[in-house]
Amino acid sequence: MRKLSDELLIESYYKARELNLSPEFICLIESEIQRRSLFNKIKRSS
Repeated sequence: MRKLSDELLIESYYKARELNLSPEFICLIESEIQRRSLFNKIKRSS
């Protein structure tokens, strides 16, 4: 995931949630978003 641009990572996060992919996969994306300090760039909707 480190090779993904910030924009592509965020798009992947939204798409994974939209498609109801596994919580483990979404958690991996969220961990990378947190590592990059990008949480301020996404709108959390649970």
